[in-house]
Amino acid sequence: MKIAKRILLVVAIFAIGIYCGKLFFGRGSDIPAPVPTYFSQSAQPGDSVGIGAGTVTGKIIDVKNGSSIQEAVGKASPGDLIRIYPGVYHETVYIDKDNISLQGVIVNGEWPTLDGEKKQNDAILYSGNGVLVENLKITNYKGNGIMGQAGNNYVIRNNWIVDTGVYGIFPQFGKNGVVERNILSGIEDAAIYIGMCDNVDVRFNEVYGNVAGIEIENSRHALVEYNYAHDNTGGILAFLTPGLPIKTCYDVIIRNNYVYNNNTKNFGAVGSTVSHIPKGTGMLIMAADDITIENNIVTGNDNAGITITDYGYAGVDHASDPESEPNSDRITLLDNFMSNNGADPVADVKAIMMTKLSKLGPDIIAVGGGQGSCVVNPGRYRTFGLDAYANCQARDTRSVKTYLLDKPVAPRVTATIEKGKMTYYGVCSGCHAYSTRLVGPPVNTIQALYKNNAQGIVDFIANPVHKRDDYPEMPPQNYLTEETRKAVAEYMLSLTK
Repeated sequence: MKIAKRILLVVAIFAIGIYCGKLFFGRGSDIPAPVPTYFSQSAQPGDSVGIGAGTVTGKIIDVKNGSSIQEAVGKASPGDLIRIYPGVYHETVYIDKDNISLQGVIVNGEWPTLDGEKKQNDAILYSGNGVLVENLKITNYKGNGIMGQAGNNYVIRNNWIVDTGVYGIFPQFGKNGVVERNILSGIEDAAIYIGMCDNVDVRFNEVYGNVAGIEIENSRHALVEYNYAHDNTGGILAFLTPGLPIKTCYDVIIRNNYVYNNNTKNFGAVGSTVSHIPKGTGMLIMAADDITIENNIVTGNDNAGITITDYGYAGVDHASDPESEPNSDRITLLDNFMSNNGADPVADVKAIMMTKLSKLGPDIIAVGGGQGSCVVNPGRYRTFGLDAYANCQARDTRSVKTYLLDKPVAPRVTATIEKGKMTYYGVCSGCHAYSTRLVGPPVNTIQALYKNNAQGIVDFIANPVHKRDDYPEMPPQNYLTEETRKAVAEYMLSLTK
């Protein structure tokens, strides 16, 4: 389906969703207010309204087919706008400057396309602050479509991302960002992965044909709304993964989304966290706290509509990271429309539901520990494990229009002494937790292999060799300087948890 038709389909679906909200819940779903003004809605020269993505104060640099986007970034200064015209660009673009805007120009339906040809690992990597990436088609990469590496005040908007390996859009350890109006498919881990971030809005995206559609992991203050998550293995997830530097995941609002038919067979890397997600999972909350699920349409998910669980779900040993609390606490379920879920539950869920004389899987299932949770009108759903849930007193989250901050946040301080830590947080920890496998081997395994050999890690980071079939190939991080690679190698060898 062409992109324009698909966008029209998404708009129509959300119109239906708003109508259903009025019909079934007795109230409308207000479209949130625009993002703060320092995030330019359309990057144009002269939009100097603050230090944030889309703030264009400098020159326009045009990139035409046959030219290099990376060369344009090299010439750019903070505040410049790089306009990319239709054509096919076979490259990795790394942005290590602040306030750079990448804006694709779509002409008569033709998109500027970054094509990795299944040879290159990453399309766009940014460590700068105030970065905007919009209107690009990205395909055929092995690692990531768009990855943020500790950059704050970012906007990732209106991109079309297909088959980019492990992650599609992956802001890592960034604060104050927007991910909106993107379409992503064919991703073998998470299409949109918000990793160790704070104050993020994820809005109006379509994710389909992925293992995980949208995943909020070890992040805080996230608003996930008006997204269309369909035909993934799991639609929308909020996780607390142990072994990462950030030890909490809380204050996430998941509202007004359409979560449909997430029954795709799991094709994630065997042993990775997402490989444990059963097909047919609409929403999954694991060990995250203070999560509000409101006014969503959740239908046609064959295992369960909403699953709420602790670390036991993924076979995680809590002793590996005692600082990460393993239960899902204070989950609030408000006014969701759920139907036709549980048609083909996995064996464990089927056995649980048989105790309730049901051959169908549940709309909502809660297993494991947790406290302080509540649900509105549980009798309208097929449920298991909600006996301890109270009747909710809170009625809605309409007062929360956005989790973006009123003012842009300052860049992270990366003094020399902190270089290794910041690089690990922003670059490495998306795949390497301390003692739990995410994508690559855990840090404690790396420590055993490279004990007293920091230089071995330095060399491997720049030129990795694929050694094990049960792990995906690691992308080279040779854009990092020798000094930075040495700092992160020494930091990883020093970690104890």
